[in-house]
Amino acid sequence: MYRPFDHERSAAGTRALWAIAIVLIASVAVALALPQTMPRRFPDRKPIHVWHPWTAEWKTIVDRIVATYNASQDRYEVIALSVPAHTAASKFLSSVAGGAPPDVIVSWDAVIPKWAEGGIIMPLDGLMSAEERERVTRSAYPISLKIGTYKSRLYAIVTGLDVYACYLRTDFAREAGLDAERPPETLDNLVAWGEKLDRFDSNKRLVRAGFLDPLSSVLGLAMFAPAFGGGFYDWDRGVLTLNTPENLRALSFLAGTRERLGFENVVRFESGHSGDVANAAWPFITGAYGITIDGQWRVEQIAQYAPDLAYDTFPIPPPVGGRAHAGWASGNFAMIAKGAKNVEGAWEFIRFWSGIDNPDRAAEFYTWGGWLPPFPDLAEAPAYREYVEKNPRFKAFLDVLPSEYLQPMPPVSHQAYLWDRIAAAYAAAMRGTLRPDAALARITLENEREVAMHKELGYTE
Repeated sequence: MYRPFDHERSAAGTRALWAIAIVLIASVAVALALPQTMPRRFPDRKPIHVWHPWTAEWKTIVDRIVATYNASQDRYEVIALSVPAHTAASKFLSSVAGGAPPDVIVSWDAVIPKWAEGGIIMPLDGLMSAEERERVTRSAYPISLKIGTYKSRLYAIVTGLDVYACYLRTDFAREAGLDAERPPETLDNLVAWGEKLDRFDSNKRLVRAGFLDPLSSVLGLAMFAPAFGGGFYDWDRGVLTLNTPENLRALSFLAGTRERLGFENVVRFESGHSGDVANAAWPFITGAYGITIDGQWRVEQIAQYAPDLAYDTFPIPPPVGGRAHAGWASGNFAMIAKGAKNVEGAWEFIRFWSGIDNPDRAAEFYTWGGWLPPFPDLAEAPAYREYVEKNPRFKAFLDVLPSEYLQPMPPVSHQAYLWDRIAAAYAAAMRGTLRPDAALARITLENEREVAMHKELGYTE
């Protein structure tokens, strides 16, 4: 029987076909974006999929931890995938959207508040036994809890801390008539040492910075503000603290160290020594700095590339009347994805790696990478004590770890944006293009605009 052409039905069918096509294309795109599954070694066990950002020799260390875990029990198999840091966040979000996230995601990026707010990661409090909760909340270093907590809920367990201290070229100090065995105890003395270690060429261009905070972007201000009694967040009141007298004193101090040498002179000097060099070309090794500030991982780097270098480490000294062992800190942390297929196994592996369940065993993991542990009893474990005895310059970093004045990034959902704006204002102050007070005022204004926009869109902090 003849049936006239049904345009509406045809259009509906076309729309349906297009919808199916779009879903298929999106599914393929997600699949291509995600890391490929590794072969199973223990196919009879329940898998725990773990994504982490380490590559090269650092990946080898993570693989050792995973192999140790897999050999320690016969219920689960951890399948670890290295997802480079610059793509990890986008791939993880794609995996969540596609309904196939890893069970554990390890990161060091500014993601916890935003992912927690978006329901992308799980709070860990409910997974803990009473004993585990007591151990984590009472025994962890204060900085470990600050990093992993958002709105009074714990979303991440730190698997390695990064803190900073001063590196001193003791050979340069002795040449300048300084007592390298008794490093500066105040910031004023540190600057005075720097003046004696500065070196200029015949054209008065800086060729060695006696003391210069080389930490890129925001880190310099974040490092020194707590020592002056400031910082970007009031942890007791739960509010941002951006434009404060304490932060202004810190920023003015940092700008002053560059003004003393000449802003243009410093920019020229730093342009020749830029980049996070992870080999023998690190400027401290080559002699470009007499005193510099950096993380504990440089101890391993020096041991590998310049084992005979004459140097020492000591905590960053406070200003007169300021706070000792204060500064900025960060770390690597493990989270469980919302929608994880093996939540129980994920939590067991996190406990294993971090040392919640067996600190003596986990302490050895931290010696493999030269990492700082999240719990004091790991630092006191025999394996770690032996490591520090062999690497005594690690002690300066361990001395700082228990401090309540270490601060991570502020726990706000627009954390990454705020960090970027602080970095831009800080860089302007360090170049001399913005006065310190104007730089802090700009940060405050930009933050207020961002918060207002979030509220207009229905988001809350």
